[in-house]
Amino acid sequence: MSDSEEIKRVPKPKWLRVKLPTGENYRKVRGLVEEHKLHTICESGSCPNMGECWGAGTATFMILGNVCTRSCGFCAVSTGKPANVDPFEPVKLAKSIKTMEVKHAVITSVDRDDLEDGGAGIWMETIKAVRRLSPGTTMETLIPDFAGKWENLQIIIDAAPEIVSHNLETVRRLTKEVRIQAKYDRSLELLRRLKEGGMKTKSGVMLGLGESEAEVFETMEDLRSVNVDILTLGQYLQPTVKHLPVVEFIHPDQFAKYREEGLKMGFKFVESGPLVRSSYHAEKHLF
Repeated sequence: MSDSEEIKRVPKPKWLRVKLPTGENYRKVRGLVEEHKLHTICESGSCPNMGECWGAGTATFMILGNVCTRSCGFCAVSTGKPANVDPFEPVKLAKSIKTMEVKHAVITSVDRDDLEDGGAGIWMETIKAVRRLSPGTTMETLIPDFAGKWENLQIIIDAAPEIVSHNLETVRRLTKEVRIQAKYDRSLELLRRLKEGGMKTKSGVMLGLGESEAEVFETMEDLRSVNVDILTLGQYLQPTVKHLPVVEFIHPDQFAKYREEGLKMGFKFVESGPLVRSSYHAEKHLF
């Protein structure tokens, strides 16, 4: 066994262990997913908070296919040439949300730099379809940066989902390594434009990639400088050996410190902990 193999088998800290999901609402949603063969990122991504979120009536879905035009160092989504856009996808997703009786839907997508509108048209039709079939369901849209084509971002603003999220993912220094085709300042500009367009905004950062405490605070200040409302901070976990390694497992006490400081900075909500993901407690962020 090589040294690298031994390192990979080092047990995760005890604070990263997850309780098995339980509860009546969770079992109900699980049954509907299996019966109707529905697809959620919660399940396919083996999210550690699936039981808690499903129990609260929240689920996360992905649109615009499952192949991304970008190759971020942290993400397990396949990279390559995506299939053609499915014009019926918005209605299919809306029907799934209605069948699952989802109270709050988090919708995300791959990056579609191959499309002139970056997929914004499908985003708009999806939001409309969900509102038509499930008028009582609220939505959070976790969107890409549309390669800085702001006319495409405007399509999302005009559709006016309850919350619009765009993840900064990491600190400025690590952006080129972690988000190869993204730009730190472009993401901040997107979040600024969303806020100026009247949106409730949200962003997330992964920790444990080699960032310093000072860099995390700087990133948080940058997000507040464009008036981001909601911040999520979670532990990065390496999806495969081909992805960026975990440099450090951040202790829960440090996550608690970031949460406390974030609230002092003016974020309305800060979800900060080892198991926190972008959609964690999403239903609580409707203020």
